[in-house]
Amino acid sequence: MRPPVFIVGCPRSGTSFLYHLLLSAGGFARFHTQMNVFDVLEPIFGDLSSTANKKKMMQEWLRSKAFAVSGLVANEIEARIMAECSNGSDFIRIVMEDVARKQGVDRWIDSTPTNIPHMFRISRDFPDARFIHIIRDARDVALSLDKRQWSRPLPWDKKRSLLAAGLYWEWIVRKGRKYGTMLGPRYMEVRYEELVERPESPLKKIGAFLQHDLDYARIQEASVGSVKKPLTSFKEDLKEGHFTPVGRWKEKFPPDQLIWFERLVGDYLQELGYLLSRPANASENSLAVWKMRWTYRNFYDFKQWAKINTPLSRWMVSYSDILIDK
Repeated sequence: MRPPVFIVGCPRSGTSFLYHLLLSAGGFARFHTQMNVFDVLEPIFGDLSSTANKKKMMQEWLRSKAFAVSGLVANEIEARIMAECSNGSDFIRIVMEDVARKQGVDRWIDSTPTNIPHMFRISRDFPDARFIHIIRDARDVALSLDKRQWSRPLPWDKKRSLLAAGLYWEWIVRKGRKYGTMLGPRYMEVRYEELVERPESPLKKIGAFLQHDLDYARIQEASVGSVKKPLTSFKEDLKEGHFTPVGRWKEKFPPDQLIWFERLVGDYLQELGYLLSRPANASENSLAVWKMRWTYRNFYDFKQWAKINTPLSRWMVSYSDILIDK
């Protein structure tokens, strides 16, 4: 097997779109969902060196969408997992390598965006893996997350769910870039906007990074998944015939919330090269801005720690997440 690829990013940043671009190029195993191993399976089922835990996991996983799209034979893959798997990395390696062999290719991709907090651990378990972090304008990400009701604000912020989504975007993107510096040449960043509007240039860089031929003409001809039909939260735009995923926030973001949004994450948007609707917003700091940033940053850190290190993960993570193609 050639080095595996992990596509990461804040959810709704274009991880599926990039994944389908790579699949359209050929040479990668087709697996039309996400594995959710490190952020869902391990927290729910615990230590996978335990035979009992593995058995429970396989009972559930064999009923999931991930198994349904794998094309694998249930008793065969279950026997391998029970005999060879001792952790989440073993599980994803065994499954994805079997999928790749069955399809006659020698490379696989995992496009689970929430692998970001686990990048360093994954890099240890897969020393030759390559990581691609796709980054998208936080305002478009927040609108998409909120449309799908994935913002999950704290109880007292139900009416400010867009702001919570923006703070989550900054938290996870910062974490991804921090781990990326630790991974050095095994990590690269790509901007969603460039992939949509000028795909040849970033695809050439990604191809060189992966040492994989990403011929754009072949990609256009194959057009797998969202390369052909966008996976969008705003299906009304498709019906109206003006699908524009870049800069959607300029039309759809509530003006009063946009001011607060840019106060909260505007500095980081500018650091990443995104222009603000009103540049002064980023400098308009207040106690309320500081308090909200501090609260959510610590909430996300604690939630991630608790999910991995305590039994609370059984309630904080729903196995139904595995059945949803994010």
